Amino acid sequence: MSLELQARAEALGQTLPPLLAEAEMLAATVMLGEHGRRRAGLGDEFWQYRPAHQGDSARMIDWRRSARSDAHFVREREWQAAQSVTLWVDPSRSMQFSSAKNAPKSDRARLIALALAVLLLRGGERVGLAGLALPRSGRSQIVRLAARLAGEVDAAEYGAPLAEGMVSHGRAVFVSDFLGDLAGVETALARASDRGVRGALLQVLDPAEEEFPFDGRTIFESVGGTLRHETQKAGELRDRYLARLAERKDRLTTLARAVGWHYSTHHTGSPAQSALLWLYQALERGR
Repeated sequence: MSLELQARAEALGQTLPPLLAEAEMLAATVMLGEHGRRRAGLGDEFWQYRPAHQGDSARMIDWRRSARSDAHFVREREWQAAQSVTLWVDPSRSMQFSSAKNAPKSDRARLIALALAVLLLRGGERVGLAGLALPRSGRSQIVRLAARLAGEVDAAEYGAPLAEGMVSHGRAVFVSDFLGDLAGVETALARASDRGVRGALLQVLDPAEEEFPFDGRTIFESVGGTLRHETQKAGELRDRYLARLAERKDRLTTLARAVGWHYSTHHTGSPAQSALLWLYQALERGR
């Protein structure tokens, strides 16, 4: 084993247990009750009664329930087919940015994604990582996903979502700061739409990226070092920066809505629970 590979293996061994433990603790704080897919379909669990529609066969009608009213009712069961969910977490250099006492965006993104995987896998779904791990079920998949997430680092300045591994008519989640070229996001969403995949975009930003608390002489430099800008009056850039950020958020919202996806922003200075719950509910709404 080379020294570089050994160092990476040791670093992964130190990172994996805390990440997995923290993700499981985060998942435990989101009380979802018994997992339910809340769709009519094949299954054993009763879901609801609904009025009979034209085209329903006589075998579908629940005659005992119908006898208590003047209308006919159908007894629906809840859909219990496992769903495949593919996650993509931006591994690029820009995600390593952090300000003040906040954790790097990459840490928060991986934590939320893994906690979501824990919830979905416990609910019987299959979960995978785009380009890294095919959707599977079971406890072993949680460990596999944690190892992949903890060890993935990209040299690129900004990331673009991967569409690899998405299962037709499944679900997908893209977690990123989405500060790079949005053409990659548009391409991935188009490919997802072609496969009938619905999902959610979660934009993870540092509070400094949201508020632009800079003034006076400031040197702005990207994490990867490929971009650099020095100004004597950073405060004069605030309004233009915030306007550009608002335009980017509007563009992401438009792209998501065009293909039936959901979009939201999360700040690393805020609790992770709200983002996790939003993602879980967004996947449920997309069914």
